[in-house]
Amino acid sequence: MSQADVGQVRDGYPEYMRESIAKVEATRAQRLKDGSPKAMTAEQREHVLQEWHPDYKADKKRALRVGPSKGDRMPHEVVDLLEAYPSIAASDIDLSSPDFEVQVLILGGGGAASVAALFAHEEGIPTEDLLMVSKLRHGDCNSVMAQGGIQAADRAPDSPAIHYLDVLGGGHYTNNPELVKALVNDGPLVIDWHEKLGALYDKVDGKYLEAHGGGTSRMRMHSAKDYTGLELMRVIRDEVRNVGITVIEFAPAVELLLDEAGHCAGAVLFNLETEEYVTVKASATVLATGGFGRLHIQGFPTTNHYGATADGLVMAYRAGVRVLDMDSVQYHPTGVAYPAAILGQLATEKLRNQGAEPVNIDGESFVFPLEPRDVEAAAIIRECYGNDKGVTTPSGIRGVWLDTPMIDAIHGPGTLKSRLAAMWMMWHRHGIDITKDPALVFPTLHYQNGGVEIDADARTTVPGLFAGGEVAGGVHGKNRLMGNSLLDYNVFGRRAGISAASWARANRAQTPSLKHVDAFAAELRSAGIKTERKAPMILPDYRREAVLERQLKILT
Repeated sequence: MSQADVGQVRDGYPEYMRESIAKVEATRAQRLKDGSPKAMTAEQREHVLQEWHPDYKADKKRALRVGPSKGDRMPHEVVDLLEAYPSIAASDIDLSSPDFEVQVLILGGGGAASVAALFAHEEGIPTEDLLMVSKLRHGDCNSVMAQGGIQAADRAPDSPAIHYLDVLGGGHYTNNPELVKALVNDGPLVIDWHEKLGALYDKVDGKYLEAHGGGTSRMRMHSAKDYTGLELMRVIRDEVRNVGITVIEFAPAVELLLDEAGHCAGAVLFNLETEEYVTVKASATVLATGGFGRLHIQGFPTTNHYGATADGLVMAYRAGVRVLDMDSVQYHPTGVAYPAAILGQLATEKLRNQGAEPVNIDGESFVFPLEPRDVEAAAIIRECYGNDKGVTTPSGIRGVWLDTPMIDAIHGPGTLKSRLAAMWMMWHRHGIDITKDPALVFPTLHYQNGGVEIDADARTTVPGLFAGGEVAGGVHGKNRLMGNSLLDYNVFGRRAGISAASWARANRAQTPSLKHVDAFAAELRSAGIKTERKAPMILPDYRREAVLERQLKILT
């Protein structure tokens, strides 16, 4: 579409979109009266997933040829990374005199890493024997960007048992039951801990204001307006600083170290400022490096922060840890489709649990607003590309309307700006008032459902190596429910910190080595894998593609 075709822009939207917006406005009163479409049956959900969800495109995946998960199918982008050659060899790094030696090393600078550090310290690890290292700044992470809320079953008629069933159902019953049990049972404890740290959850008359999320049978979503992740990281990061835990910033890990017994013995870091390698010997190491959004699976834009490049998967895989459920990717149903400047940014699910519903180009509602995320995303893709009922943006991307003015129509004027201030401001910066006009949305790459294998105590299969947060797999199965990511990083960050402290008190790392890295490179060569790719990626390279304006190749 040329600039001439776009025409004038009025109140943030091109004039040609106003005809569709008028249809949305014309049908709103009747839709409010009739209510949203009914939730799909199990058969209907399976059908829309098989036909339209990106995970079900067989040609977008292939099997791994090396490593502990050899034969598992996963997206080409993930296989490319796991089958890439190491950036360093054992002969490149002098490990005879490590730069740092600590009891517990935490790899990551986000929510899971911070929680792990705090509970390792609470379990008796002195701050001088505890080190956090972050790729970017402390707090540059997906955790701080989470918006809608955190689930916890902390009052009747809800219970951890009901939460457990919701999580299993949302994950298509592929979750590790022991991890789900840990997740839901620790939920109330986590909320209580946040309160003690000073987190300001939304309340009415002293009681938590709780809401539904997609795929939930009870209202258990606790939130701090629509910047819950920011509020939680505010108090958790402050506590890390109050305790005095050392955090080294701009120093991502590039390889794990193993000792002669095969135990994890620390990591090799890369100082982004000096471009020097730094070695850390540690009795216990916690992997909390986050997800893979910046791989842009199948060309989708992402909600993820700049450093989400799956470094932890690469390092753990070379050390011998299996990865689970990597064939599954979460595409949030409502990423921003327009304007292009914020393409792919998150339009929180809280907009829908407060009453906004997806409608097509003709102002017709077509899906229950709170289906599980994979089902909701597939339904939106079907409406745009199967039913040809999407709105096309100037850059060629299709989307559907999220009828945000419904929120104030249902709850009263001012509700949206009060409960969803960050959402209102995100569009307002681009001249769009979502209390008056709907928002154009389309699925965006949001979360790494799978990850490295852990048990309920956050232990990996490599002794001395623990993991928590988005880097770990098993708890969510093939699809994560809203609000369980913030809970996940708190529950398994805590368990990882406790387990790491216990291991470090009883075990001392022996002579560290990078022999496993050389062995993995040899396995790649033996498998006939010839590539110039190196991993971990550390940071994405956008110099060769116009990311914000590219057209999604949904049907290719």
